[in-house]
Amino acid sequence: MKTLPVEDPGRPDRRSPARYLLWLGRTQARPLAGGAALGVVWMLSQALMPAAIGRAIDQGVTAKDTGALLVWAGVLLVLGVVQAASGVARHRFAVFSWLAAAYRTVQVVTRQATRLGATLPKRLSAGEVVSVGVADVSHLGDAMDIVARGTGAVVAIVAVAAIMLAASPPLGLIVLVGVPVILVVAAPLLRPYREREQRHRELVGELNTRATDLVAGLRVLRGIGGERLFADRYRAESQRVREAGVATARAESKLSGAEILLPGLLIALVTWAGARFAAEGAITAGQLVAFYGYAVFLIHPLKTVGEAAGKLTKAHVAAARVVAVLDLEPEVPLDGTARPAPGGELLDAASGLVVRPGRFTAIAAADPRDAQAIADRLGRYADGEVSYGGLPLAELADLRERILVAVNEDRLFSGPLAESLTTPGTADGALDRALAAAAAEDVIAAVGRDAHVAEAGREFSGGQQQRLRLARALAADPEVLVLVEPTSAVDAHTEARIADRLGPGRAGRTTVVCTTSPLVLDRADHVVYVERGKVAAEGPHRDLLASEPRYAATVTRGETGGTVGGAREDGAGGAGPNGAEPDGGGGDRAAEAVVLD
Repeated sequence: MKTLPVEDPGRPDRRSPARYLLWLGRTQARPLAGGAALGVVWMLSQALMPAAIGRAIDQGVTAKDTGALLVWAGVLLVLGVVQAASGVARHRFAVFSWLAAAYRTVQVVTRQATRLGATLPKRLSAGEVVSVGVADVSHLGDAMDIVARGTGAVVAIVAVAAIMLAASPPLGLIVLVGVPVILVVAAPLLRPYREREQRHRELVGELNTRATDLVAGLRVLRGIGGERLFADRYRAESQRVREAGVATARAESKLSGAEILLPGLLIALVTWAGARFAAEGAITAGQLVAFYGYAVFLIHPLKTVGEAAGKLTKAHVAAARVVAVLDLEPEVPLDGTARPAPGGELLDAASGLVVRPGRFTAIAAADPRDAQAIADRLGRYADGEVSYGGLPLAELADLRERILVAVNEDRLFSGPLAESLTTPGTADGALDRALAAAAAEDVIAAVGRDAHVAEAGREFSGGQQQRLRLARALAADPEVLVLVEPTSAVDAHTEARIADRLGPGRAGRTTVVCTTSPLVLDRADHVVYVERGKVAAEGPHRDLLASEPRYAATVTRGETGGTVGGAREDGAGGAGPNGAEPDGGGGDRAAEAVVLD
C-alpha cells in the first residue's frame, strides 16, 4: 500500500457531492476493490457455515457416519480460518481507505484555503473550516470504509437466497422478496435523517465560529465587561445545537430501530416457515438447522446494509460542505504562469510607489489604512495595477514564494517552536540569523528551541509574539518582504535593536516596512511618505523631517521633544515609540532607560 498522505491529492470533482464521493472512490480504486473482494470472502465464509453445519447433521449425525462428520467439521474449520484471515485483511484495507479519503480531503481543502488566501475569512467562517477538517473528513472516511463490508453484505444476502432457493424455493422466495421490501420500507426514514443531520451540521459550524471569536477576543471582552453578554449568546446557540442534535438522534434512532426490527421480522418469518416445512418433511433436520442459521446470520448483512445507508447519507452531507468550500473562487486569482528573473522593481500605480530591488524601503502614511492598502496590493491580497520586474503580479506563477506580506494578525502555529518558525526548505542557519535580526534570541534562550507552542502562541507576551512572527518572516527569506508595523508591540530598546539589524539581515533582498516609527525610518535606505493614498514625498528620513512638516507631524505625532537618531528624548511613560508597553523580554525596560537618558 502507498504511504499516506500522498504527495499530490489530484483535482477533485466538485460538480456535486455525489461526484466528489465518486472521485474519492476512483482515487483509491485498488484498495477499495481489494477491501470489497476481501469483504465478499469474509461474508461468504460466514454464509457457508450454516450449510456446512446442516450437512454435518444430515450426513454425519443423522446417518451416523463418523467420516462424513469429520469431513464437514474440517470444512467448518477451514471456513473459520478463511473468515478470520480475510476479516483481518479486509479491516486493513478498510482502514487504509478511511485514512486515504480523510487525508485527501484535508489536502484539497487546505490547498483551496491557501488558494483563497484573504478571500477565505470573508466568505467562510473559521468554525465552518474547523468542522470540515474535523467532522466531515470522518464521515467521508466512513463512506469509504463501509464499501468493503457493504459489498460483502450484498453478495452474502444474494448467496444465502440462492442456497435457500436451491434447498427450498418458498424459503428462498421469502428472502428474495423480503430484502427489497425491507429496503423500501426503510427508505422514507433516510430523508428526514439527512435533513436533520445537515441542519445540525450547519449549527455546529456556527457554534464553532462563535467559540473561536470568543477565544480570540477574550481579553477585549473582559476589558469592556462583555463576557456575560457573549456567554449568554453562546449558551443560547449551544442549546439550538443541542436541540438539533436531539432531533438528529431521534431520526437516527428510528433508522437504527428499523435496521433491527425489519430484518428481525424477516428472520422470524423464515424460521416459522422452515419449521413448518421440516414438520411436513419437505426439508431435513439438517436443512432446518441451516435455515435457522441463515435466519440468524442475515441479521448481520441486513444491518450492514442499513448502516451503509446511514453512513453514505452522512457522507453526502459532508461532501456537500466540502464542495461548497471547493466552489469558492478567490477575489484576486493567482493563476499566472510567468517567472521573471529575481531582483525586479516593484511598482504600485495607484499610489505611485516605486520599490527598488535590494533596498530597505519604509512607507510612512498619514493614515495607516493607506499603508495597509498598499501592502495588500503589493502582495496581491487586493486587486491593483502592480508590477514586478515589468510584469503584472497577476501573471506571476510563484507570487507567494516571491513576495511575502507579514502583518500583526498572523498567528504562531502549535508545535515545536523551531519547527513553527521554519519551513522544510529553510536553509541551515537561516533561523538563527532571523532570530538575531528580530531580536528574539532571548525568547528562544528562555524556553528552548523545542518548546511546544500552544494555540496562537498564547504563552508568549504580545511583544514576544511579534518578534517571533518577524523571525518567521525573515527566515522564509523571500525576494520581497513586506512588513506592516513589525515593532508596534515592543519597547523602545528592543525596537532600536530590530531597526539596527533589519537592514543588514536582509542585505541583497528587497524589504518594505510600513511604519511610522522614527527608529525604523531612520535606518531605512529610502523613506516614502504617503498622504491620501498617494506618494507625497520621498527621501532619507532626516531630510524629510527637515523639509516636510506633514511628514514630521506624522512620525513624531505632533510632539515637540527632540529626537536623537529618531528616538524620543522625553522619556514619557516608558513606552516605545508606537505606544507599546514593554514585552518583558530580557531586561528591555532597564536598557530602555539607558536609551532615553
